[in-house]
Amino acid sequence: MAALIVFAFLAGAGTALSPCVLPVLPVVLSAGVTGGRRRPLGVVAGLVLSFTFTIVALVYVIDALGLPDDLLRNIAIVALFGFGLTLLVPPLAARLEAWLSRIVPQAHNRGGDGFGSGLLVGLSLGVVYAPCAGPILAGVITVSASQSLTAGRLGVALAYALGSAVVLYFLMLGGRRLTSRIGRHSGQLQMAMGALMVLVAVLMLGNYDTRFQTAIANDLPAVLVNPTKELEDRGDVRSQLSGLREDAADNPIYGPAPELVGTQDWFNTPGDEPLSLRDLRGRVVLLDFWTYTCINCIRTLPYLKAWDEAYRDKGLTIIGVHTPEFPFEKDSDNVAAAIEQNGLRYPIVQDNDYATWSAYGNQYWPTKYLIDARGRVRYAHFGEGEYDETEKVIRELLAEAGRRPGSKMTHVAGEQASAQVTTPESYLGAGRALRFANGPIVLGTHRYQAPPRLGPSELAYGGTWRIRQDSAEAGSGATLDLDFGARKVFLVLGSQGDVPRRVRVLLDGKPIAAGAAGRDVHSGAATVTGQRLYRLVELPRAGHHRLSLEFTPGVSGYAFTFG
Repeated sequence: MAALIVFAFLAGAGTALSPCVLPVLPVVLSAGVTGGRRRPLGVVAGLVLSFTFTIVALVYVIDALGLPDDLLRNIAIVALFGFGLTLLVPPLAARLEAWLSRIVPQAHNRGGDGFGSGLLVGLSLGVVYAPCAGPILAGVITVSASQSLTAGRLGVALAYALGSAVVLYFLMLGGRRLTSRIGRHSGQLQMAMGALMVLVAVLMLGNYDTRFQTAIANDLPAVLVNPTKELEDRGDVRSQLSGLREDAADNPIYGPAPELVGTQDWFNTPGDEPLSLRDLRGRVVLLDFWTYTCINCIRTLPYLKAWDEAYRDKGLTIIGVHTPEFPFEKDSDNVAAAIEQNGLRYPIVQDNDYATWSAYGNQYWPTKYLIDARGRVRYAHFGEGEYDETEKVIRELLAEAGRRPGSKMTHVAGEQASAQVTTPESYLGAGRALRFANGPIVLGTHRYQAPPRLGPSELAYGGTWRIRQDSAEAGSGATLDLDFGARKVFLVLGSQGDVPRRVRVLLDGKPIAAGAAGRDVHSGAATVTGQRLYRLVELPRAGHHRLSLEFTPGVSGYAFTFG
């Protein structure tokens, strides 16, 4: 958690220097040029308090009441317009200043040093700043708004706000030094700031700010858009990751295994009671980080089941650490249904708050860690594949512990991903929506017009959709088109209220034929009930095609994956 708080502080400072801060900058500079020397300090103090409350508290309230997802953004636009209009019209600014003086008499009586009035400005500023940083920070401090509020998440939000506030404070000090030289023009400068704020509010109303950010994300170097991917692609890092796997035969020791912490419900244990690594000393433990809608995870399950059956009585304990990607994957009933559907008999634990995931510094679904009989991590493998190598290490660690793994390896005819997949995983929510031909994809309810043609791996909405951070809910006339290169197409879907709803499937403009339909498609359509991964397309061989989906209102889509 300490590392996460440091990261949040640095991320907050970075946000304050990004283009996203443009809506807030006029308020910051205007606060710096007016009032006493303590006013900037009041502004940043108010910003920290307001921003922390706005993100951690209001997100939960909005979700609990079922209010529109873009409510905070709309509040920000109104606040920006109001601030701008006040600064643009001197009589309104004078009235506001007089009102602030009456509300904060202590600050007024001290000679107008401005800390109190700055504090009130900062409190309002946090609401305006939230739509800029909020979606990013919400992804850091909560996997979804349904999580309970904890001191740790509050600390992360506070650290993020402090990081931004420090940078903004120095911006105000710099603005004060500059404007002290042109003090006789402060009135005109204040009005100019007000005009800029009104302009920014109008641009936000037309979604031009999000279009600008999307354009930057598309054109900037990958290290600025996806620093994790850039690190993974570096030769030295890639060689270290591969070395972690290649050295496994020698059974290197990577250190003590972190305990299973911050978990929720347990499954497939006596009385569904928790297990601990300390209590499992003397046994070899395989931790599998997975989530039940991840096709990569699903394809590994037959191998885990085979290892559990072959080696459980010989000293192996497999623990599936279910760390959710989407909000509905936190539901224990959904997890229990997935466990039953996949025929899993080894222990499973819910890691809804990413506590154990973070303890291991994990980044991928699926990931497997092998822990020896003395509680030390001896092997890690990220993603699918290399099953024979993983099983060899299991057998070596069992032998090292004085067990007898037997003379035969297991043999599993598991599902394999096609080597010809050219389309990457594609998300439908605003948080990670990429390659949409009619983008940018932003929060709220919108009416889309699907283009007649799509480029390679492009997507397009048609009809009415309600776009959320991590999903999209179909409205009237909702369609979704996808250009893909793969043999199989999977889509995570759910239905509002678990009421059965249909999704019609067309391939290359025609109703999908039985020989190309996935197992969840019957008579050219998939019936959506529970929230899970649906198999829509299964071709004899990989190829390049256009998939068109026609949705009954109330169906939610989350992410495409391919095989």
